[in-house]
Amino acid sequence: MNTSTLPTLAPPGTAFTAEQKEYLAGILAGAAQSLTTPFVGRNDVGQFTASPDGATTNLAAPSPASDTEETLFGVPLSEVTRQELWKHAENPLDSWDRVLDHAAHNRFPNEEDTYRLRTFGLFYVAPTQNSFMLRCRIPAGELTSAQLRGLASIATDFGNGKAAITTRSNLQIREIAPRHLVDVLIRLQSLGLTAKGSGVDNIRNITASPTAGIDFRELIDTRPFAHALHHYILNQRDLYGLPRKFNVAFEGGGAIDTVANTNDIGFAAVTLTEAASGISLRDRSAFELQPGVYFRTDLAGITGHRQLASDSGILVPPSEAVAVAAAMIRVFREHGDRTDRKKARLKYLIDRWGVARFLEETQKKLSFPLVEFPLDRCQPRSPTLKHGHLGVYRQRQPGRNYLGVVVPVGILSVRQMERVADLAAHYGSGQIRLTPWQNFILPDIPDGFVETVKRQLVRIGLHHEASHVAGGLVACTGSTGCKWAATDTKGHGLFLAQHLAKRLTLDQPMNLHLTGCPNSCAQHYIGDIGLQGVKVNAGGSSGEGYHVVLGGGVGSESGIGRQVFTALPFSDLPRLLEHILQTYQARRAPKESFTDFTRRHDLGQLQELFTP
Repeated sequence: MNTSTLPTLAPPGTAFTAEQKEYLAGILAGAAQSLTTPFVGRNDVGQFTASPDGATTNLAAPSPASDTEETLFGVPLSEVTRQELWKHAENPLDSWDRVLDHAAHNRFPNEEDTYRLRTFGLFYVAPTQNSFMLRCRIPAGELTSAQLRGLASIATDFGNGKAAITTRSNLQIREIAPRHLVDVLIRLQSLGLTAKGSGVDNIRNITASPTAGIDFRELIDTRPFAHALHHYILNQRDLYGLPRKFNVAFEGGGAIDTVANTNDIGFAAVTLTEAASGISLRDRSAFELQPGVYFRTDLAGITGHRQLASDSGILVPPSEAVAVAAAMIRVFREHGDRTDRKKARLKYLIDRWGVARFLEETQKKLSFPLVEFPLDRCQPRSPTLKHGHLGVYRQRQPGRNYLGVVVPVGILSVRQMERVADLAAHYGSGQIRLTPWQNFILPDIPDGFVETVKRQLVRIGLHHEASHVAGGLVACTGSTGCKWAATDTKGHGLFLAQHLAKRLTLDQPMNLHLTGCPNSCAQHYIGDIGLQGVKVNAGGSSGEGYHVVLGGGVGSESGIGRQVFTALPFSDLPRLLEHILQTYQARRAPKESFTDFTRRHDLGQLQELFTP
């Protein structure tokens, strides 16, 4: 099947063509009957499922260890975690009355309801803030100017007058009182957005290339796939209540990396330049592949555990990608660990089974064959453009440009949101693209308006220079809004960026990631410089400090960084980072990147070189 040409997704707010409707309606074609059969009821443990013939499937087979004890996916209830018991007692999607009750009585939730409300995208973030946070779902990071303006009104009327861009091309709004929970979700839905499944044991926001559809280099526009999977999830009850959270990304092979290999499943576009033969995983027969664009499927990325996703060995036609994703998620749902939250991610299922068995189980859920094909026989993608999401770049559309905007640590005020919405509407196509780097892109700016938009952005406190230290600054929520964080990552990040900008000039883009705890929401292991917050002993009392990780990267520099310094007080970091960057600039080979420089030295050499 030749998949080199696919219909381009319509811009947000416009109607789909007949071709696009047909494509999106058929994108799941070829999935197993279990993927297309509607739900017919509950099984004997309250889990929603359907079998190929439409009959209810009993996923809770009795455990060999017990003939009487009730089980959940084959595991005795006495062995599962309390979160699994909560889900067993009441499907989290059926907890809307709890949201109504908390709003009606302006009441904060107990521990169980805190868990349940997160399925609706409502996060009670005590003790750091005695209030709720709203986390949206914004597939492919695409917003219209009207939606951004509407989100600004939610932040004004119900929140703290700000919004934060996340590393999943998403938005969060904080300091929401319980009495406003229902109002917030209704207002969000009126904008054509949702928050359902954006927290706890669900599939998080589906990401795609931020410049999809406008990138000269891209192999395929990934937005239709992100949107198709997003809507498939919203309409399949069994894709909620997974063992733990799950991330999926679509990478189109363009100039900007989408960090797809940090996801549980990453689909990365490649090209097959001539007809070739692969191996069907259904019966090990030869399978003919036609020239065109395909997806390689990377599995089990989890950067907090120092692991990037690895190529699974299969080549997937784009028209089958969403069905493959759904089948893989269902395999994880049925077989992931529900007894230990620390071992409940996809990585640990694949560690236990191996990739071959995981693909074998996935194949059972598909009516088309998965095809094994060597990665080295695919046309390699062009090198990515580091910080290509910042600054002004020509689009594939004649006379149009996209403008990547620096948002320091991802925080936008309501005034900035409103002005950005105005700029997108007046000078662009009314679109805004959020990026996994906590920044955003304004696409479709005509040549004659580029300088005007740049001036307006600077006027509202934003910038567009890729070489600035703040351009590569990524920070998690930190201790001001997350109980797990040991440090004020956003405050410290801003301070470090300002300190370094005054003392040195960067001639190559750099990424500085600050995360407040080992969960690594800011993905510090893939930064050129990564900082993990810890408590340190400072003068006999506990203070804020960081482990220092160096040499991580994404795209053509993909790799996990090494921890070079341990538990340093934050007061030591400004001078240390200044010395690290000055030493690198003084000792590097011509045009050598920071990543390459650090990787050609062993750990002892780095400690000696970089200690002031």
